[in-house]
Amino acid sequence: MNYFELFSLSPVYDLDTALLAERYRDLQRTVHPDKFANASEQDKRIAVQRTAQVNDGYNTLKHPILRAEHMLSLKGIDLSHESTTVKDTQFLMQQMEWRESLEAIKHCDDPDKLIDQLHHSFADYREQITAQMSQLVGSDDQQALLDAADLIRKLKFMAKLQDELARAEDALF
Repeated sequence: MNYFELFSLSPVYDLDTALLAERYRDLQRTVHPDKFANASEQDKRIAVQRTAQVNDGYNTLKHPILRAEHMLSLKGIDLSHESTTVKDTQFLMQQMEWRESLEAIKHCDDPDKLIDQLHHSFADYREQITAQMSQLVGSDDQQALLDAADLIRKLKFMAKLQDELARAEDALF
């Protein structure tokens, strides 16, 4: 299913999330199962299915990584069940440095400073990757789409690192 069509939105990465939320509320009012309380069992079932589609679509388009994956899947590149890893050596080296820094938080004299540095480092890298990806994911060029897929893999890794940093920060407090 094309969630952009469901919400009557242009298939772009830089989505107007306020408009998305507005369209979500409008669709929910239209398909919500409560509106079909006195309808036939089949109509009730269809309402539940439509509500699930609207919820899935909203959650997909609301989150940048999922939105990018959806855009690629619409162009024939499905990342949802893959196990391909990033082969960018420079990124892998940076990944190792970040992981070492995460481990160092426990034993660091000034963990707040290290946590702050990591937050900034992650945000800077994510911003850089996102800018590149937003240009590539809308392309019809196969190589650009494959490059966008690699960037999505990196963003997924960054999201995991961000979660690990939040856990390390929580453990200190």
